[in-house]
Amino acid sequence: MCQLLGMNCNVPTDICFSFTGFQARGGATDVHSDGWGIAFFEGRGTRLFLDHQPSCQSPVAELVRAYPIRSKNVVAHIRKATQGAIGLENTHPFIRELWGRYWIFAHNGNLLDFAPELDGSFLPVGLTDSERAFCWILQQLRRRFGHAAPERSALFAEIRALTVEIARHGEFNFLLSNGDCLFAHASTRLTYIVRQAPFAEAHLNDQDVTVDFSALTTPEDRVAVIATQPLTDNEVWQTMQPGTLWWFEEGQPVQTLATLPGPEKKRA
Repeated sequence: MCQLLGMNCNVPTDICFSFTGFQARGGATDVHSDGWGIAFFEGRGTRLFLDHQPSCQSPVAELVRAYPIRSKNVVAHIRKATQGAIGLENTHPFIRELWGRYWIFAHNGNLLDFAPELDGSFLPVGLTDSERAFCWILQQLRRRFGHAAPERSALFAEIRALTVEIARHGEFNFLLSNGDCLFAHASTRLTYIVRQAPFAEAHLNDQDVTVDFSALTTPEDRVAVIATQPLTDNEVWQTMQPGTLWWFEEGQPVQTLATLPGPEKKRA
């Protein structure tokens, strides 16, 4: 299976430290060697880097690791192919436009017998179940809300309903962002940490690299990092309960909804 990395902040922040550990998992410390990608939101624009090579060997990944791009929302993915050949067209994250904004999506899992009817407004370029799910989500959002974006709580509720439908077909961990906030679904496994004052040192699991965040931040900074598995070995990461959808904004979780049968779980 693939691995996911996301970041949501209250001020533009670079992801170089986290990406250094994540990059190693793409063929060096783990088996996810079928391509990688990362997307940075900058205002209404995005920078998208994709490579079909393993991230541990990719010159593009070396560029990203050394280039302190500052963003409030980042989505990254390293791939272990389950559906679709190794190639750029099947490399996450995927990008589409909806309501005059770019949307970015990355998926970890495997969806079986998922063949929704697509009306042509959003079509896959590659052959992955992931891109097909992304296109269907955006199609259904446009059908539900028309040509104007809804207020965020209604959007979150609808994404939850669509997630429930798709998750019936298999494992559906994902990250989704429109640049304003970041949505994360823990189908089986996702973890997160919120870094805020008082900041301390952090040490990576996959590389012998330490950073002192207290020397790089202000007391007002707040950063949420979401990853399939914790990236550091000296911090307390929170495991998201399987079957939950999370809404992150301004560097912290805003709300959580259950995506499994039973009562919804909410966080104010």
